[in-house]
Amino acid sequence: MKILLTAFAVFALLTCAKSSLAQVDPKWEIHDRNRPVPAVVTAGTASTQDAPGKPPSDAIVLFDGKDLSQWVVKKDGSPAKWKVENGYFEVVAKTGDVRTKDSFGDCQLHVEFSEPTPPKGEDQDRGNSGVFLM
Repeated sequence: MKILLTAFAVFALLTCAKSSLAQVDPKWEIHDRNRPVPAVVTAGTASTQDAPGKPPSDAIVLFDGKDLSQWVVKKDGSPAKWKVENGYFEVVAKTGDVRTKDSFGDCQLHVEFSEPTPPKGEDQDRGNSGVFLM
């Protein structure tokens, strides 16, 4: 039994070592000064009451306050039919859900939205239903 556990441990270590070696780019030596460096990302700025902030330099802006060119109808992929005015977009009854044209994996998401003050009515009349991530 002891030999079996030792053999299993060696196999597990070799498997881990092999998988970690597979991630090394063979074009470059370790610590190679000629290896390309990642692009410098400039940080974004915060929004204020007077002016919107600026996104980081590597951000993909999905809504610029002007149009829904990065959005489509979820059901059929046709152009989004929601209303855009004064820097925001709003659902139009019976036009369906919208989604981004592109799909994303791991990401940092920055969302700004407004809710009625004070809230009135019931259900969706009280404000935003949120952002759905799938």
